[in-house]
Amino acid sequence: MKKLTRNQMAARLAKDIAPGSYVNIGIGMPTLVANYLDPADEILLHSENGILGMGPEVGAEEADPELINAGKTPVTLLTGGSFFHHVDSFAIMRGGHLDLCVMGGMQVAANGDLANWSLGRAGEPPAVGGAMDLAVGAKKVYILMEHNAKDGTPKLVEQCSLPVTGLGVVHSIYTDLAVIDVTPQGFKVREKLVDITNEELQKLTAAPLSFD
Repeated sequence: MKKLTRNQMAARLAKDIAPGSYVNIGIGMPTLVANYLDPADEILLHSENGILGMGPEVGAEEADPELINAGKTPVTLLTGGSFFHHVDSFAIMRGGHLDLCVMGGMQVAANGDLANWSLGRAGEPPAVGGAMDLAVGAKKVYILMEHNAKDGTPKLVEQCSLPVTGLGVVHSIYTDLAVIDVTPQGFKVREKLVDITNEELQKLTAAPLSFD
């Protein structure tokens, strides 16, 4: 079975961002989403280190070391973009001013609980960053992640076994296999993105799936 690449996953999620939205793009894979947004849609990207109007990533030859996103990756600034203090950035995040945030995930539970900041290893330093603020502050939370971990362990589960970032916060999950919504009844497959049967997709998931 051929799975989607990370770029294909990001491109699929980008299609579901409404024109005119204010969107926080998390570090890691979610940064790829910026490369697939239509400028005509006037989607304003926010970065927690204090940018609004962030553009796509750039190559090393064009990079400005003083223009980076929260993951320290060089980015661009669109016309009309702005910089501001970290405190103001978090006020945007916590104040309900973001229509959507796109984050990576380690586990998502059937009730929308999210774990995405720690694998729970002994001695591992805390690194939650602004994930908790985004998870509860944004109006919607989309998760972009592989359907399964590198060892094959399902990331969509009945209950999170890893340290939780937010309770009941996830609305939709975009994986390399499918788009899955979180509903009051649990996970519902909105769209299969590869040639896979319902039974095969269920076997790769550690919580019940419903299909239309």
